[in-house]
Amino acid sequence: MIVRSLQEIEDTDRDVRSASGTWRSKRLILAKEKVGFSLHETVLYAGTETSMWYANHVEAVLCVEGEAELTNDETGETHWISPGTMYLLDGHEKHTLRPKTDFRVVCVFNPPVTGREDHDKNGVYPLLTEDD
Repeated sequence: MIVRSLQEIEDTDRDVRSASGTWRSKRLILAKEKVGFSLHETVLYAGTETSMWYANHVEAVLCVEGEAELTNDETGETHWISPGTMYLLDGHEKHTLRPKTDFRVVCVFNPPVTGREDHDKNGVYPLLTEDD
């Protein structure tokens, strides 16, 4: 059994800040736990814009605080995301988030991330393993 708090991973290698400065992610469960997924609490900052494309992962996202506009960059369709709303990137959709307020979400990734990932120039997380 694993019991871990957000507070205890703060400012450790599980507390990741993007190179772009648009988000911070606390990675509660990582690939090294070997449970088949990773679990993160991520805050995207108000007034920023982050374009992403999880070409190597499926991501489910549940908003727990704040509001953001989500755009499917492939179709142009937009959605307003607020607390209690989830979205699933089951088709590896290229997408952009524009938080109107600080936007706190709980994210699940499959395959799990290692904790070392950040978005590349295309918005993609590389597919890393614990052996990389």
